[in-house]
Amino acid sequence: MKTKSGDFVLPGDALGVTEEFVPSEGTYEEDGEIRSLTAGTVSMDNKNKKISIIPKTSSPSVLKNGVVVFGQISEVRGQRALMRLEGIKGKSRSLVTSFSGAIHISQADKGYVAKLSDEFRIGDLIEARVTKVMGIDNVDLTTAEDELGVIKAMCTNCRHFMKRTDKNEVTCPNCGRKEKRNISSEYEG
Repeated sequence: MKTKSGDFVLPGDALGVTEEFVPSEGTYEEDGEIRSLTAGTVSMDNKNKKISIIPKTSSPSVLKNGVVVFGQISEVRGQRALMRLEGIKGKSRSLVTSFSGAIHISQADKGYVAKLSDEFRIGDLIEARVTKVMGIDNVDLTTAEDELGVIKAMCTNCRHFMKRTDKNEVTCPNCGRKEKRNISSEYEG
């Protein structure tokens, strides 16, 4: 790769490899290659072996470790709940590209979780913290904090949004069904 400091790049452009550099602001790693998340100028820190992008426009929201994201659960199976990420909490601009993330059963709650389906269901709206970003389809998430988890639950019977009735329980106002969830302290409803 012949990328050097000062080069103008577009989202997805290859910048280098992980054997030479560590991805930094405005970049992500995919299959050992470091790629640009935004349009901008390449900045290489040869001393610390970091490569980053200085955005040329007001930058869209970029995923990085520690940020809180929101999205919708698309699948719950075995040890993982899959989530379509919609945006970063507190940011008005949407994400650069569509991301999907996964919440492992060990990262769902502070204590022991026997069944992941007691924590999340398909259609639930979730807030989670990013713990690791590896490309656009491999983002690790956690909801093991009080303010993280389900912020809006959807009834598995009739698909109406549910009301919180207990610490970890929601009830459907339409059909009366009660279900368990990993409810955020910021639950809406």
